[in-house]
Amino acid sequence: MQQRKFSRQRESIIENLKCRTDHPTADMVYSDIRQIYPNISLGTVYRNLSLLAEEKKIQKIITDDGVLRFDYNVNPHDHFICRKCGSVSDLHMLDTEGLKSSVSKNFEGSIEKCVVTFYGLCKNCLTTH
Repeated sequence: MQQRKFSRQRESIIENLKCRTDHPTADMVYSDIRQIYPNISLGTVYRNLSLLAEEKKIQKIITDDGVLRFDYNVNPHDHFICRKCGSVSDLHMLDTEGLKSSVSKNFEGSIEKCVVTFYGLCKNCLTTH
């Protein structure tokens, strides 16, 4: 993969994502980055997020309603997605090895990793539901 030229804007996007656990949308990142670079376009933010995801420096999470969210943590981990507000939260599951082992019994290929996404209502939506 070709090494990209240094970009202050791209580095700002990475730094923004490093400090977040809310799995922001491109619009949310754009809103923050505009505080530093007022002339940056939403298209530039989208292109840089896509580039960073391609380079596996961040990960894309696609919610059921098609909204893209971004996560700085590229290590395999599980998520919870609220079906009402669309928020995405990290889940810290202790035993995905047991799940991989169980699935492997009925699968002839080789399972290399397991990432699980749970859907439901987050705490905020549950109390207002």
